[in-house]
Formats: sequence, C-alpha cells, structure tokens
Amino acid sequence: MDLPQPEPAQRLSLSAANHLSLDDVEAVDVQIRDLSVTVDTSPSIWEPATYPDLMSGKGRDGPTTKTLLSSVNASLEPGTLTAILGGSGSGKTTLLNTIAERMFSSRLSRTGTARFNGQEGVHSIRHAYVMQQDILLPTLTVRETLRYSANLRLPPPTTEEERMRIVEEVILELGLKDCANTRIGNNQHRGCSGGEKRRTSIGVQLLANPSILFLDEPTTGLDATSAYQLVRTLKTLASKGRTIITTIHQPRSEIWDLFDNLVILSRGSPVYSGPMKGCISWFSDLGFQLPPFVNPAEFLIDHAAIDNRSPELEEESTARVRRLKAAWNEESKKLFPPPTSEQASEIKNKPKRPRMEQHAGFFRQVRVLTDRTLKVTYRDPLGMAGSILEAIFMAIITGYVFYNLGRDQSGIRSREAALYISVGLQGYLFLTFEIYRLTMDIPTFDRENSEGCVTALPFIISRRLARLFTEDIPVPFLFSVIYYFMVGFDRDVSKFFTFFSILLLNHYIAVALAVSSVAAVRHFPGASLIANLAYTLQSMACGYFIQSNTIPVYVRWTKYITYTYYAFGALCGNEFKDSFYDCPEPGGESNPACKSYTGQYIMDNLGFPRDWITRPIIAMLGFVLLFFVTSWVGLAFVKVEMSIARARASDTDLSAGKEKMNARSIHEVRAIDVGLDEFSLKLDKRSATGKKLPTKTILNPVTATFQAGTLNVIMGPSGSGKTSLLNSMAMRLHSTIGTRYKSSGKLTFNNAVPSDSVVRSIVSYVCQDDDALLPSLTVRETLRFAAGLRLPSWMNKSEKNQRAEDVLIKMGLKDCADNLIGNEMVKGISGGEKRRVSIAIQILTDPRVLLLDEPTSGLDAFTASSILEVLQGLAREGRTLILTIHQARSDIFNHFGNVLLLARGGSPAYAGAAKDMLPYFSSLGYQCPQHTNPADFALDLITIDLQEARREAESREKVKRLIESWTRIMNQPQSEKTQVIPRLSDINETRESGIESTSEKGPRKTNEEIITDVSAEASGADQEQTADSDETLEKRLSNPLPRRSLNKTALATPAELGAMAHKRASFVTAFPILVHRAMINLQRQPPLLLARIMQVLGLAIILALFFAPVHNDYYSIQNRVGFIQEIGAFYFVGMLQNVAVYPAEREVFYREDDDAVYSVEAFLSTYTILEVPFEIAACLLFSILADFAVGFPRTAEMYFVYAFCCFGIVSCGESLGIMFNTLFNHTGFAVNVISILLSVAQIMAGIMSIDMPELFKAFNYVSPLKYATAALAPFTLRGVTFTCDDAQRLPDGRCQIETGEQVLDLYKLNVNPYVNLGALGAAIVVYRLVAWFLLRLVRTRWKSVVEKTRKS
Repeated sequence: MDLPQPEPAQRLSLSAANHLSLDDVEAVDVQIRDLSVTVDTSPSIWEPATYPDLMSGKGRDGPTTKTLLSSVNASLEPGTLTAILGGSGSGKTTLLNTIAERMFSSRLSRTGTARFNGQEGVHSIRHAYVMQQDILLPTLTVRETLRYSANLRLPPPTTEEERMRIVEEVILELGLKDCANTRIGNNQHRGCSGGEKRRTSIGVQLLANPSILFLDEPTTGLDATSAYQLVRTLKTLASKGRTIITTIHQPRSEIWDLFDNLVILSRGSPVYSGPMKGCISWFSDLGFQLPPFVNPAEFLIDHAAIDNRSPELEEESTARVRRLKAAWNEESKKLFPPPTSEQASEIKNKPKRPRMEQHAGFFRQVRVLTDRTLKVTYRDPLGMAGSILEAIFMAIITGYVFYNLGRDQSGIRSREAALYISVGLQGYLFLTFEIYRLTMDIPTFDRENSEGCVTALPFIISRRLARLFTEDIPVPFLFSVIYYFMVGFDRDVSKFFTFFSILLLNHYIAVALAVSSVAAVRHFPGASLIANLAYTLQSMACGYFIQSNTIPVYVRWTKYITYTYYAFGALCGNEFKDSFYDCPEPGGESNPACKSYTGQYIMDNLGFPRDWITRPIIAMLGFVLLFFVTSWVGLAFVKVEMSIARARASDTDLSAGKEKMNARSIHEVRAIDVGLDEFSLKLDKRSATGKKLPTKTILNPVTATFQAGTLNVIMGPSGSGKTSLLNSMAMRLHSTIGTRYKSSGKLTFNNAVPSDSVVRSIVSYVCQDDDALLPSLTVRETLRFAAGLRLPSWMNKSEKNQRAEDVLIKMGLKDCADNLIGNEMVKGISGGEKRRVSIAIQILTDPRVLLLDEPTSGLDAFTASSILEVLQGLAREGRTLILTIHQARSDIFNHFGNVLLLARGGSPAYAGAAKDMLPYFSSLGYQCPQHTNPADFALDLITIDLQEARREAESREKVKRLIESWTRIMNQPQSEKTQVIPRLSDINETRESGIESTSEKGPRKTNEEIITDVSAEASGADQEQTADSDETLEKRLSNPLPRRSLNKTALATPAELGAMAHKRASFVTAFPILVHRAMINLQRQPPLLLARIMQVLGLAIILALFFAPVHNDYYSIQNRVGFIQEIGAFYFVGMLQNVAVYPAEREVFYREDDDAVYSVEAFLSTYTILEVPFEIAACLLFSILADFAVGFPRTAEMYFVYAFCCFGIVSCGESLGIMFNTLFNHTGFAVNVISILLSVAQIMAGIMSIDMPELFKAFNYVSPLKYATAALAPFTLRGVTFTCDDAQRLPDGRCQIETGEQVLDLYKLNVNPYVNLGALGAAIVVYRLVAWFLLRLVRTRWKSVVEKTRKS
C-alpha cells in the first residue's frame, strides 16, 4: 500500500485560527516500533486486596497476564496532528500514556521502543500532557489559573509582560474570553461549565510551549462547535512545528479533515497506523467502502469495534476485526521493517541528551506558588475561618475551664494540665486539619510535579509563606493572648513571649509533620493514621501523663525524639522556674513542709532537668527542620504509582444470549409529556460577609414541550444553562447558606403541575459525572446491587439479577462485566464504560421520564450511537427522554423529536420539532448546506466566536437576532396562537405509534441512508415552507403546546400521576443488600480496612509499651491517672475513622437518595453494622493489652469494663463525625469543629480539670468521656496502696497520698462505677440517634417533614 506523505503546504494553509505568540520550538520526529504492554494480574502478597484469591489458589491456573497493547507501530513527523481512534476500552489512553511515559506500576511490562529524534525517552524533549480529568483549583478564575501556569511553565528568559500577553492570546484562542473572570468551581460551588474547564486544562498545558503535546480526549465535554475550534487550534499549533498526539472519541466531519496521521485501535491492536489520506483507500481495498456524505471517523470506529449486544453481532464483528488486524499486521511488516545493524549501531552510539528541565527557577516558583496559595486560602473563608475560630474558641473554652487557677496543690496539678493542653491538644487539632487540606491539594502538586513545572521545596515553602499572616502567626498568637491571661499564668512580659514562641514552634512542627504524613501516604485515612500514631507517641513520652523518668527503660529513649517532651518541658520551665505557690504552712520556702510548692520540686516531680527553657526551644527548631526535610524527601522522591485493577471472575455468566429487556407495552407505561411554561432560573449569592451580590440569570424564560415517544434534545454551547435546566427539572439544585436558586414559571406533566414527591418518584436522572459509582465493585456487581435496591419488591432475586444482566448486554458492557469500576488511584474500566454503567443503573427501572446530562460525553462514536439506539428504544416504549448533547453524530439528528436550542446566557433560540428547525432558520436567512450535520450547523449558528474581534462582533449580532426572533414568536398574543395548527409537528404521527427499533427488528440503516433521510426531510421541509409561507411556519412554531404523545388512552391523567409515586425499597429489602455491597467495597480497600483496625490497635500497643507495668510508688499515681486520661484519645480515633470512610459513602448515599432508592435508616444501619464489629474486635484486643500487659487487676470484670469503655468512646466519636460531616459538606471545617468539641470533652473528663465552672459541669453530662472516666477510675484505683521515698514524705513521715481512695477524692471520682457504665451505654445509643435525626433532617429539608405532618 502506498502511504502518501503529509504536504506541508496544505498543513500550513490553515489560517482560520489565530497564531499563538509562542516561540517556535524544536521539531521532534516520533518513531514507535513494536510497542506492547502487558499487565500481571496474578494475586500478590504485597497487595492485601488479593489475599482471598491468593489463599483460594485462584490465579495459579490459566493466564496471569493481560495484554493491553500489542505491536503498535507509527511514524509521526514534526508539524503533524495525530489522532488515536477506537472504541471504549480499545487501549487509546494506554497507548498515549505509554508513549508519554506516564504509567508507573511494578506489574506493567513494556516491550518495543518510542524514539524522539532518535532518542528513547520523552523526557529529553519539552513536552506537555493534557489529562482526561480536570485537576484545577476551584477557587481561582480561568485567567488566574492560566497566569499562574504561565509563570510556572514558561522559561526564565520571558518577561512578565510577555507571559501575560501569551495568556490573553491563549484565552482568545481557546474561546475562554467570556468566562475568563469566572471561578473554576466544584460540586459545592458552581463555576465554569464542563467544557470551559476542559479548555482551561488545555490552556494550562499550551503555556508550557511544548515540542510534543499529548492530549487524552480533549473534546470530551465540549459542544461540536467548541470541539472543532479546539482541534483547529491544535492544527495551527502543529503547523508551527509541534508534534501533537491526541486520543479522540467523536470527531465531526470537519475535524477529520484536520488530522495528518491516524492510529486506529481495536482491543489493543492496531487496524491502521499511517497518514489520514491513505486510510480510506486502505479500508476500501479490504472491502469496506465509505458511503458518500458519511463521517469517516464514525464509519471507521464502527467497523473497528466489537458489537457484543447479541451473539450474532458479536460473532460477525469479531471476525471482521480479526481480519482487519491480520491485514494490518502484514502491511506493517512492510512499512515498518526492523532496523538494520548499521541503523541500530547509529542509534546506540548517538549521544544521549540531558533530561529537559521544564520548570521556572526556584525563586519564581516560590513567588508564584505563594501568591496562588494566598489567593486560594482567603477564597476559602470556611477553611480560613475554621483555623482562626478554632484557635479563638479553644482558647476561650479551655481558658474558661482553667480560669484564674488557684496556687494550691489542686491548682498546681491543673496548671500542669493547662500547659500540656496548649501544646498537646492545640498542636494536634491543627495537625488533623492540615492533613485533610493537604490531601485535597496534593493532586495539583502531583500533576504539576509530574509535568516538571513545580518542585517539592518551593511547594513546601510557599504554603507556609502564604499562610504566615493568615494562619501561622495569628493562630498561635490569638490562642496565647486569650489563654495565657485567662488561665492566670505569671504576668511577666518575657514569660508571655516565651510562651508564644514555644506555641509558634509547636504550630510549625505540626504543619511540617502533616506534610511528611501526606508525602508518605497520599490519602486521608493513611496519612491521618501515621499522624495519629505519631501524636500518641508525643502524648505518651511528653512527661505529663507518665512521669518521664518512670517510662519503661526500653521506650524511655523515645522522649528524646518526641517534640512534645521539649515543648511541654519548655512551657513548664518557663512557668515554674523561680516560682513559689501558696503553701498553707508558715515559713515560706524555708519550711520543708512547703517543699512541694516550689517550682524546682514541681519540675523534679515531672522529671525535667534544671534550666529547661533554652535547650528545648533549640531542640524544637531542630524538629521543624527535620520534618521539613523529611517532607521534601517524600514529595521529591516518592512517586505516586497507579495500580491496575484486576478482573474479578463471577461464578456464573448469565449474559450469554440474553439480548433484550422484557419491556412492558405502551398502554402499561402511560406516557407523560413534560412542559415548560415561561420557566426561568436565577441565582442569588451572598459574599462571605453576608453582603448580597448581583442576581445572576442562569436561564431566561423558556417555553417548550418534551414529548413521550421521541428523543427530546437540549443543545447549546458551554455555559448556556443546559445542565442547570436539567438539574432544576430533576429537583437536584440545592440552595446553601450563600447561594439560593430561584425558579419561576411552570414545569408540567401532561399540563398538570406535579408535586415534588411525584417529580422525585417518576423522574430518573443520569448526571454528567460518575461519582455515585463505588470504585471497588465490578460492573456486574454494581448493576446487580442497583437492581436489588431499585426494582420493585414483587420481583425475586433471580429476576432482578436477570434484569441486571439484560441491561448489561443492552448497554454493551459484557466484556468489562467483571472489571472493577476503579478511580484515580486504581485504574479500572474506561471513562466511556463508566458512563454506560451510570446510564444502565437508571434504565434498570424503566423510568417514565429519563433526564440525561451529556450521555454521550466521553464515548467513542460507535458507543455513542449504540447508546442513543438504546435510549431511542426506551423512548419508543412511551417514555419521555430529555437529554443534553454536545456532539451529535450525523446519523443521530434524524432521531431527534423536539429540540430546545439555548444560546450562551440561557436564552432560547429555538424550541420545537427537529423537523421544523432547519426550515425555521432558513426563513431567517440561514440556509443549512445539504451535506452538513444539522446539529453541528445549529450549534455553529448560536455560538459566539471569541477567537477574533471581528468574528466575535458578527457572531454576537447574529445570536442576538436569533434570540429576538424566537422571543417575538413566543410573545405573540394567545388569540393568534389559537388560530394556528394545534400541534408542533405533523409528520410522524402514524410512524411513532407502531415504530419498530431498527436495531432490534432488522438491520441498522447505513449512514448513507440516514443522511439521505435527513437531507430529504430538510428539502421536503423547504418545499413545505415554500408552499406555505414564512408567516404560516412562524405561526406553526409559535404554538408551545404540541399534540399529545402517542394515543390519548396511553396518556397519564393528573390523578394517575399522583398514583405513580415510586416507593423506596423497604428497610427489609435494602438493608441486607447494602450490607453485602458495603462489605465487598470495604474488603477491596485495604487502606480503609487498615484505618478501621489499626487506629485502635496502634494506640493500644503504644499505651501498653509506655505504661506497662504500673507500680505502686508515688510516681505511679500520675501514671495510673494518666492512663485513664489517655483513654480519651479514642474519641479522636472514632472521629478519624469516620472522616476516612463517611464523606465518600455520604456522597453515594446522597446521589441514591436523590433517586429515592432507599431510606436514611437503611443507610445508617448499614454504616453502623459494618462499623461495630471492627470496633468490638479492636476494643477487645485493646482490653487484653490494657488489663494484662499494663498490670491492672486481672479479672473478667476489669477486662470487659475496659473493652466497653473503649467501645463507647470510639462509637460516640464516630457518631459525632456523622453529625458534623452531615451538617457541613466541607470536611476540613467539620474536622476542625469536631476536634474542638473532642478536645473540650477530654479536658472536662475529670482528670485534667478538677474544679470546673458550673456551666462546664452541666455540659459534661452529655459527654461519654465523663462517664468512661468515672467508671474506670474506681475499678483501677480502689484498694491500691501507694509508697513513697524519703524525699517525698511529709515531716510527720507519712506519704502525701497513701491510698487509691485518696486519689479518687482528690479528683472527685469516688462514685458508683456501674451507674456511669449504664450512662455510657445510654450515650452510645443517644449519640447515634441524634446522628440519624440530623441526617434525616438534612435529607428531608424540613419541607417534606411539614408535608408529612399535614397529611397525618
């Protein structure tokens, strides 16, 4: 086969796009030879997730490797644009990642070469990679994001002015002008649309001025016009000498003409790899002739895909693909012969180029990152307020607990506790908050670090510089000012500033330890486990809970590597040095009886050396430095490895030969027409200070009808309000304190306004993202669990599973049925497959009204077509389908029923039958060319071209005219509307009621036939328009209420609509299914499993090491009481376990609760039933260590009391986590609030603060720590006799404290322990009930509660 070379003249002739004013770069020639990738799927001892397979012997028989890519060859010249095409799961992203060297895993094996200008390895040349997921900072605007990226990526010679000019041109080039000052946004705060985020991600990479640009699905989420403009920009960049390689799913015909080279993959093997111009002739020679007027990309992807929707189609398509692979394999041997020995020698002897440094200099990185972090910090008012308010509230609350301490023995002990709290608890609170915040920010660092534009040291330094005056100084200073003087420490200026300096150093140690923890483990559960164990070590060896000289000798050395030992010691030295307290005996310091009131005696009793202030402060400085060096090493040298998910074999395959769902008849379905009558949407926002901001219009008044029986489509460019309209119709727009959505007009079902409960019951909604999928389940498991929960109770389990299998086949998911869903950390199924799983879950229940937000986004052309066929089949059964769509295939438009066309800003430009759209625009003077995709034409028509000033002005004027024209038609008097034809479309009446799905009953129409149909309908409509008049068409379009869908008897009446209310799965049905699902999900996530067990067990081991064995000397009083106090740390353990698991499960539950799948009770019961066994097991193990190792009375009673108290505290900590993570979506803020409560509860437990104010004593009755302490103290201290040495005796020869009862009296804990055990049991139940009540309240949003009250 003759492969024509690309013609530079043609490549450079493209002048439609602006030229970026970036310096021309080095031309890079890419040669790929015999590139293959395999993955080891055998169980491994290093991966806990595979232990069940390892023990059962699975994986020993049969292949343990899976081929991801097989023998890929390609020659990509400089200045070319190469597209990698193929169906979902064909290996497009794997090929791109392999060439770009972005796949790191010990289980991956790669053979073959990828050479760049003859050199192996992409890192020797300047390159950039645009990921499929957008990792952007949500609080920055588009312009700010690009400016920071330019400053980090562009080489040092460029000036600030040049970099800003390049940013502005990239904004114009990518059509980001209108949203340049809009924040990126996230799930909580809406900002840019999906398409705008995508373009911003590409802009970020373009700024690196790369020689090679890799892009993974860059047009996903973009409308057809934006996608074309984007690829046109890529073509322009390529024509300037860059080599651009991109994967792409659904290129429109005009995009196809921009490609220079193609690599077409099928199941990891190439079926073509060469110039675009030779592709069609190659397939034609094999007997696959491209019909006229058909998009070549769609034609080729269709032929390279295996269609597994039925055994016959699968067999036929598999044979076709096998033939294509074999033919290309033979051809590639001729085109890409192995190198001769001379060539191989020349390549080998070629000098290696140094690795290309792509980042800015150290000082510029620090400056830019500091500025960016500062902006992100003050734009996160909850996060910033959380840390400042935490310091103020903790200072006030703890200051009040220890208010104006006395100078007697009780006051001295409380003074020690007050000093410990200021470094111990305060440092720990900020540690947990910083870890949470870092786990949110670290993906951005990992991306920028992998791209070579940010290094570890500037990242670490900039975080502290940016927060120097917002957190690092204010937090310890505010705490010091309030706390120091409330407690009543020595009123000495130098002592106060020493106190503040120690707290400041302690703060820096906490944040440095947080970075070290996250550098070691990138997720919150693992990082918090490391930090928690480190903090536990701090509290054990610091000298407060255990007298530092009585720590067992084998762990006594740890006090010297414990920063809290130095911090607490320095504070004690600062406070007690040269101090003398109120001795009741006469004679002052000279009286031996007053010895215990001297500062030196107190320091000796605590085990600290003399003059212990300067040395510990120097030691703390060393710790700050140590942790910063550790975090730098971790971030700079520990690379994030992506793991590859294994397929998990199911016991049986019920899918063979099951190709269709048993759909009910139209008469059973009872069709619903959805209407919008002057429906509009606005957004009221308030600033962080509560000031009302200008109201933003999301959607101007829209009048439209969406009929049952057809595909109703909402089209428009990014930012036109499509998704917001769908969210509003599905009641998924939730107002918050700062934002309030206001809708006006009417949403009707068959002209009746439905109640909220009816809307929630009969409307199913498929979101654009796939967040509701659990990453640790397989596709088949996901669908089976969804079927069990969503399908009616009269179906038995086998029928539900069968329905799941039917839908699995229908959605083309058979091949990946036993693969894990996966996430960012674990590579599972492809993005297109996730999309299909999300749709499959919703169509399980055969919903009456199905709303889909971009159902084809991220899918290849073949899959998109097959999904739309499925949706069409559902519509033909009488359901109402409304979908937004960005890039419609040329053969899809013929299937559209009604079309709502929205311009940017939410203004309707057309709302009517798809058949009438082209004649309508033609009547306004905009004629659609005969062989142009009508959907692309309509989008081009209403999109403002922001890439050039003249085109922008022209397109703005055109869009304005179109909106005004449609508004004029909609605003005609009602009297005129009554005279017009009483229906919107008059051609498909007979065809719709008896239509058969072509995909199911007969062969699919070819693209040629469909295009001809579209053209014929368009020309027929033109003739009709000529026969009528423009005025008649106008009148026909102006009628907002079309004819009823299908036949009248099949329409649901308003009374029937109320009866359609779908019921949630009952508790009895949902609970066992949810437990089974959650167990599988937990079992396959070892970090969560580890966090559940190891937090309690780790703390127990450390307690045993430090406290065992307890003696009966004078020092052991401090140790015994300290052990009881340390049990309070389990409160934090419970909260951390909750934060590790609950937020992710809450998001899945909220999404399923929006679908009215199951109840709050079922969700919370599942969470509890999975949590409790782990807690019981861990607490029983703790009790063994506490009772037997430490040396308390070895009785069954003592053992179970310890176990029960531990369980009660952990469980209440979990319940508090549920409460606050339900009230606040901002997990970092929730962690801060909970930590304050837990810290206060720990202080008030009865050991640290002996004489509390009455207010706190009242609050203490709701604290489980009070009851646990009051239960444990009598059991561990009653009947114990203490000894003392001569130095500790009173003048009369007695010990100051001789019995356990005296200790109990001192701490006011000489109470009935059994009453307190009962109260602790009640607290466990009450806390969980309050958590349930809050979750139920948040999900019912008061309104439903009021409605139910009225009904009852």
